[in-house]
Amino acid sequence: MTKHDTEAIRHLIARQFNSTCWTPNNSADWKAFAADFAPWVAVYPATRPAQPQTVERFVERMTGLADTTLHTFFEAPLGSVVHVFGNVAVAAAGCEMTENGTKVNRGVEMMLLVKDEGVWKIVAQAWDTEKNAGLHIPNELAESHPDIP
Repeated sequence: MTKHDTEAIRHLIARQFNSTCWTPNNSADWKAFAADFAPWVAVYPATRPAQPQTVERFVERMTGLADTTLHTFFEAPLGSVVHVFGNVAVAAAGCEMTENGTKVNRGVEMMLLVKDEGVWKIVAQAWDTEKNAGLHIPNELAESHPDIP
């Protein structure tokens, strides 16, 4: 594991969170969001039963919400843990989501990453939120760290 790899993955995580934010006047950057994934990836949102979605389907769903009921969405990174071994890595990142300026929820996103041709890509991702089953984010993922961009 190199410090460079860990920093690259933390920047990817920050980019993921930043790209999914929107207001009525500013759209999310879905192109940047999708670019961090391998083309064939399935993502697993917090809803149960677990159903895989393509990145494209997830973006379609979120774009539809932005056009109807979810007028603003802000996702801020909290803490993260990254483990790298060679060209594979796992990352867990806590985040806080604010919907329509008032509804705040926190969650954890888990990512499996592969480095190919010098670039880290997400090859699997799943997440859950504290609202499900009385979950609470572990301390190492709940607190902002100065090393997270």
